[in-house]
Amino acid sequence: MLAGDDLDVIGIIGIVLLIGIVKKNGIMIVDFALDAERTHGKAPRDAILEASLLRFRPILMTTLAAMLGALPLLVGTGTGSELRRPLGLAIIGGLALSQVLTLFTTPVIYLFFDNLSQRFSRKPEPGQPGQPGPEIGTEGAG
Repeated sequence: MLAGDDLDVIGIIGIVLLIGIVKKNGIMIVDFALDAERTHGKAPRDAILEASLLRFRPILMTTLAAMLGALPLLVGTGTGSELRRPLGLAIIGGLALSQVLTLFTTPVIYLFFDNLSQRFSRKPEPGQPGQPGPEIGTEGAG
């Protein structure tokens, strides 16, 4: 829409390729963070920060390689170029936007789910709401 082109079948193929690359990059960050938590005993915040820093260069290299590979599709002229242009546009434009969003949102979502899992795995102490306390009138019976 931003480029003024219609979304056709070739553009959808580019979006499917884009989803695969972005998903792989998010998984790489989360996998490294989980490994740092489990094997090195790091806190979730430290683990995701280290994972994001360590995986930034490989993610950037993958993204730039895909974008530069799609550049001839976008700027090419000649016979059939009108068929290949939407593919290049979907890859380049989609990767530029999605990688920025992935690098910012993956750590936030990781920490959100970590906090959520800690909240639901925490067991309340006796006497707190949700746990039965001592019964009234049973002290000294017996």
